[in-house]
Amino acid sequence: MAWKISCLMRMCRFLLLVILFLPCEVTSSVLTVNDKTENYILDTWLGSQESLKCAVKNHTREEELLWYRGEGTVDLKSGNKINSSSVCVSSISENDHGITFTCKLRRDQSVSISVVLNVFFPPLLSGDDLQTVEEGSDVKLVCNVKSNPQARMMWYKNSNILNLEQNHQVQQTSESLQLSITKVKKSDNGTYSCIANSSLQMETKDFHLIVKALHKG
Repeated sequence: MAWKISCLMRMCRFLLLVILFLPCEVTSSVLTVNDKTENYILDTWLGSQESLKCAVKNHTREEELLWYRGEGTVDLKSGNKINSSSVCVSSISENDHGITFTCKLRRDQSVSISVVLNVFFPPLLSGDDLQTVEEGSDVKLVCNVKSNPQARMMWYKNSNILNLEQNHQVQQTSESLQLSITKVKKSDNGTYSCIANSSLQMETKDFHLIVKALHKG
């Protein structure tokens, strides 16, 4: 009986060692995008097209890939998923600036690599370009701007640099240049030009302010 117990214990130790040293599945696969192994920023231009190719390195099996644009998944054709996968970003616009494309292993989505688009484009200006107000009222001219690189902004009036008066206040953010005029006077009537100057080019947008005489009842 003792011999049987001893034999059984040796068998158990042997089985335990076999279990401990069994090869476990560890994800050693590495993803690349356009042969880069780290997340990176891709410089590109308005209207251009970019191709992003994700590939699996060090894989020991067929690996299915996923692509994400921001938080949303990219639809891939069946022949564009296994071991390598490409997405094409065409007609790049200012709205693609800052967008992240991420490639992931479907089996282990912690294995991923990302590319951020850095889209260069000249200043794009918008805003309400015609306002009619009565004397004594308040008005705000808002020049919205999108630009990469960021543009230097300033106001002109009737083709001259705006001479700020006491009732004028200018505020600038990365997205707009604002001119607030309190208690509008007849002399505030005119054409105000929003000038945006970046290293790519200069853009101008005109804002027309019409000041009407105050109607007295």
